[in-house]
Amino acid sequence: MSNDAIDVQDAQLAAELARLRQEHRDLDAAIDALEGMAAADQLQIQRLKKRKLYLKDKIIALADQVTPDIIA
Repeated sequence: MSNDAIDVQDAQLAAELARLRQEHRDLDAAIDALEGMAAADQLQIQRLKKRKLYLKDKIIALADQVTPDIIA
């Protein structure tokens, strides 16, 4: 694979990582807002928390691809 292709792939991974992190922050704000309501929909909150955990796992996996651990 050429350096240009690697750079493009790294840029795509970084962009996807940034998008996932933003979505994770947005979900956090939505969960906080729902929990602050008197008549909060607990099922909706649970679904948002589950999505947030899924995103966290995906973020970790992508971050490992962008900056892999190098064992010397």
